Amino acid sequence: MHTTLLSILGLALLGALRAQDGFPVQADFQQDKLTGRWYSIGLASNSNWFKEKKHLMKMCTTVISVTADGNLEVTSTYPKGDQCEKRNSLYTKTEQPGRFSYTSPRWGSKHDIRVVETNYDEYALVATQISKSTGSSTMVLLYSRTKELSPERLERFTQFSREQGLMDEEILILPQTGEKLEGQGGGKEQGLRYPVGLS
Repeated sequence: MHTTLLSILGLALLGALRAQDGFPVQADFQQDKLTGRWYSIGLASNSNWFKEKKHLMKMCTTVISVTADGNLEVTSTYPKGDQCEKRNSLYTKTEQPGRFSYTSPRWGSKHDIRVVETNYDEYALVATQISKSTGSSTMVLLYSRTKELSPERLERFTQFSREQGLMDEEILILPQTGEKLEGQGGGKEQGLRYPVGLS
Protein backbone atom coordinates (compact mmCIF):
# COMPACT_ATOMS: atom_id res chain seq x y z
CA MET A 1 0.00 0.00 0.00
CA HIS A 2 2.81 2.38 0.93
CA THR A 3 4.58 1.61 -2.36
CA THR A 4 1.38 2.14 -4.34
CA LEU A 5 0.81 5.51 -2.67
CA LEU A 6 4.38 6.57 -3.43
CA SER A 7 3.92 5.50 -7.05
CA ILE A 8 0.74 7.55 -7.39
CA LEU A 9 2.39 10.58 -5.80
CA GLY A 10 5.40 10.12 -8.06
CA LEU A 11 3.23 10.06 -11.19
CA ALA A 12 1.31 13.13 -10.04
CA LEU A 13 4.57 14.98 -9.38
CA LEU A 14 5.93 13.93 -12.76
CA GLY A 15 2.82 15.28 -14.46
CA ALA A 16 3.09 18.57 -12.60
CA LEU A 17 6.78 18.89 -13.44
CA ARG A 18 6.09 18.14 -17.08
CA ALA A 19 3.45 20.87 -17.22
CA GLN A 20 5.79 23.39 -15.56
CA ASP A 21 8.90 22.34 -17.45
CA GLY A 22 7.18 23.31 -20.65
CA PHE A 23 5.87 21.80 -23.80
CA PRO A 24 7.54 19.94 -26.66
CA VAL A 25 8.64 22.00 -29.66
CA GLN A 26 8.24 21.14 -33.35
CA ALA A 27 11.32 19.23 -34.52
CA ASP A 28 13.37 20.96 -37.23
CA PHE A 29 11.27 24.11 -36.83
CA GLN A 30 11.31 26.33 -39.93
CA GLN A 31 10.32 29.82 -38.89
CA ASP A 32 9.86 31.29 -42.37
CA LYS A 33 7.18 28.70 -43.15
CA LEU A 34 5.12 29.83 -40.16
CA THR A 35 4.61 33.32 -41.60
CA GLY A 36 1.39 34.48 -43.23
CA ARG A 37 -2.27 34.39 -42.23
CA TRP A 38 -3.74 31.98 -39.70
CA TYR A 39 -7.23 31.54 -38.26
CA SER A 40 -7.69 30.70 -34.59
CA ILE A 41 -9.78 27.53 -34.47
CA GLY A 42 -9.39 26.36 -30.88
CA LEU A 43 -8.42 27.92 -27.57
CA ALA A 44 -7.93 26.21 -24.22
CA SER A 45 -6.83 27.78 -20.95
CA ASN A 46 -7.11 27.39 -17.19
CA SER A 47 -6.85 31.14 -16.54
CA ASN A 48 -9.62 32.97 -14.72
CA TRP A 49 -9.76 35.45 -17.60
CA PHE A 50 -10.62 32.69 -20.04
CA LYS A 51 -13.31 31.22 -17.79
CA GLU A 52 -14.99 34.62 -17.50
CA LYS A 53 -14.79 35.59 -21.18
CA LYS A 54 -14.95 32.36 -23.17
CA HIS A 55 -18.66 32.74 -23.97
CA LEU A 56 -17.78 35.97 -25.85
CA MET A 57 -14.89 34.60 -27.88
CA LYS A 58 -14.96 34.06 -31.62
CA MET A 59 -12.53 33.10 -34.34
CA CYS A 60 -9.89 35.72 -35.13
CA THR A 61 -7.09 36.08 -37.65
CA THR A 62 -3.39 36.30 -36.91
CA VAL A 63 -0.76 37.43 -39.41
CA ILE A 64 2.84 36.49 -38.65
CA SER A 65 5.93 38.09 -40.18
CA VAL A 66 9.63 37.88 -39.36
CA THR A 67 11.47 41.03 -38.30
CA ALA A 68 14.95 41.97 -39.49
CA ASP A 69 16.48 40.56 -36.30
CA GLY A 70 14.63 37.26 -36.56
CA ASN A 71 11.82 37.85 -34.08
CA LEU A 72 8.13 37.44 -34.91
CA GLU A 73 5.78 40.34 -35.51
CA VAL A 74 2.30 39.05 -34.70
CA THR A 75 -0.75 41.07 -35.73
CA SER A 76 -4.14 39.78 -34.60
CA THR A 77 -7.57 41.03 -35.63
CA TYR A 78 -10.51 40.41 -33.30
CA PRO A 79 -14.24 40.92 -33.87
CA LYS A 80 -16.00 43.37 -31.57
CA GLY A 81 -19.60 44.01 -32.52
CA ASP A 82 -19.61 45.25 -36.10
CA GLN A 83 -16.01 46.48 -35.84
CA CYS A 84 -12.60 44.85 -35.65
CA GLU A 85 -9.74 45.46 -33.27
CA LYS A 86 -6.08 44.92 -34.06
CA ARG A 87 -3.25 44.15 -31.70
CA ASN A 88 0.44 43.91 -32.49
CA SER A 89 2.83 41.82 -30.41
CA LEU A 90 6.54 41.12 -30.75
CA TYR A 91 7.67 37.58 -29.93
CA THR A 92 11.35 37.40 -29.13
CA LYS A 93 13.18 34.31 -30.37
CA THR A 94 15.10 32.15 -27.93
CA GLU A 95 18.05 29.82 -28.41
CA GLN A 96 15.58 27.00 -29.10
CA PRO A 97 13.96 27.22 -32.56
CA GLY A 98 10.17 27.26 -32.25
CA ARG A 99 10.23 28.80 -28.78
CA PHE A 100 9.56 32.49 -28.14
CA SER A 101 9.12 34.86 -25.22
CA TYR A 102 6.78 37.77 -24.77
CA THR A 103 6.12 40.17 -21.90
CA SER A 104 2.78 41.95 -21.78
CA PRO A 105 3.40 45.71 -21.58
CA ARG A 106 0.00 46.16 -19.95
CA TRP A 107 -0.04 43.38 -17.36
CA GLY A 108 3.64 42.51 -16.99
CA SER A 109 2.92 38.81 -17.48
CA LYS A 110 5.67 36.69 -19.04
CA HIS A 111 4.78 34.26 -21.82
CA ASP A 112 6.80 31.18 -22.78
CA ILE A 113 5.42 30.37 -26.24
CA ARG A 114 6.18 27.13 -28.08
CA VAL A 115 5.12 25.87 -31.48
CA VAL A 116 4.34 22.30 -30.45
CA GLU A 117 3.59 20.92 -33.89
CA THR A 118 2.77 22.20 -37.36
CA ASN A 119 2.87 21.19 -41.00
CA TYR A 120 2.94 24.91 -41.93
CA ASP A 121 0.37 24.75 -44.74
CA GLU A 122 -2.60 23.38 -42.76
CA TYR A 123 -2.41 23.74 -38.97
CA ALA A 124 -0.27 24.81 -36.03
CA LEU A 125 -0.59 23.78 -32.39
CA VAL A 126 0.87 26.39 -30.03
CA ALA A 127 1.22 26.17 -26.25
CA THR A 128 1.99 29.00 -23.85
CA GLN A 129 2.94 29.05 -20.19
CA ILE A 130 1.95 32.41 -18.67
CA SER A 131 3.53 33.63 -15.44
CA LYS A 132 2.54 36.69 -13.44
CA SER A 133 2.61 37.86 -9.84
CA THR A 134 -0.74 36.26 -9.03
CA GLY A 135 0.19 32.82 -10.40
CA SER A 136 0.63 30.92 -13.64
CA SER A 137 -1.66 29.50 -16.29
CA THR A 138 -1.51 27.31 -19.38
CA MET A 139 -2.91 28.14 -22.80
CA VAL A 140 -3.15 25.98 -25.93
CA LEU A 141 -4.14 27.38 -29.32
CA LEU A 142 -5.02 25.64 -32.57
CA TYR A 143 -4.47 27.58 -35.80
CA SER A 144 -5.51 26.80 -39.35
CA ARG A 145 -4.74 28.29 -42.75
CA THR A 146 -8.47 28.04 -43.48
CA LYS A 147 -11.58 28.59 -41.38
CA GLU A 148 -12.17 24.86 -40.98
CA LEU A 149 -10.02 21.91 -39.92
CA SER A 150 -10.47 18.16 -40.06
CA PRO A 151 -11.99 16.33 -37.08
CA GLU A 152 -8.60 14.63 -36.59
CA ARG A 153 -6.85 17.98 -36.03
CA LEU A 154 -9.58 19.12 -33.65
CA GLU A 155 -9.27 15.88 -31.70
CA ARG A 156 -5.49 16.29 -31.52
CA PHE A 157 -5.97 19.78 -30.07
CA THR A 158 -8.41 18.47 -27.47
CA GLN A 159 -6.18 15.53 -26.59
CA PHE A 160 -3.06 17.68 -26.22
CA SER A 161 -4.95 20.19 -24.07
CA ARG A 162 -6.10 17.39 -21.76
CA GLU A 163 -2.52 16.10 -21.56
CA GLN A 164 -1.53 19.51 -20.18
CA GLY A 165 -4.07 19.11 -17.38
CA LEU A 166 -6.82 21.22 -18.92
CA MET A 167 -10.41 20.16 -18.29
CA ASP A 168 -13.07 19.79 -20.99
CA GLU A 169 -14.82 22.97 -19.82
CA GLU A 170 -11.52 24.82 -20.37
CA ILE A 171 -11.32 23.74 -24.04
CA LEU A 172 -13.16 25.75 -26.70
CA ILE A 173 -13.64 25.43 -30.46
CA LEU A 174 -14.15 29.04 -31.54
CA PRO A 175 -17.24 29.96 -33.57
CA GLN A 176 -16.68 31.50 -36.98
CA THR A 177 -17.34 35.15 -37.70
CA GLY A 178 -17.94 37.28 -40.79
CA GLU A 179 -15.51 38.54 -43.37
CA LYS A 180 -14.58 41.56 -41.25
CA LEU A 181 -12.03 39.23 -39.75
CA GLU A 182 -9.97 39.64 -42.87
CA GLY A 183 -8.81 42.89 -41.34
CA GLN A 184 -10.91 45.31 -43.41
CA GLY A 185 -12.55 47.01 -40.46
CA GLY A 186 -11.11 49.44 -37.98
CA GLY A 187 -11.72 49.90 -34.30
CA LYS A 188 -10.30 51.05 -31.02
CA GLU A 189 -8.09 48.80 -28.93
CA GLN A 190 -10.35 48.36 -25.94
CA GLY A 191 -12.96 45.99 -24.59
CA LEU A 192 -12.53 42.24 -25.00
CA ARG A 193 -8.88 41.17 -24.94
CA TYR A 194 -7.71 37.85 -26.24
CA PRO A 195 -4.70 36.22 -24.61
CA VAL A 196 -1.35 36.15 -26.35
CA GLY A 197 0.13 32.99 -27.86
CA LEU A 198 0.41 33.68 -31.56
CA SER A 199 -2.78 35.58 -30.95
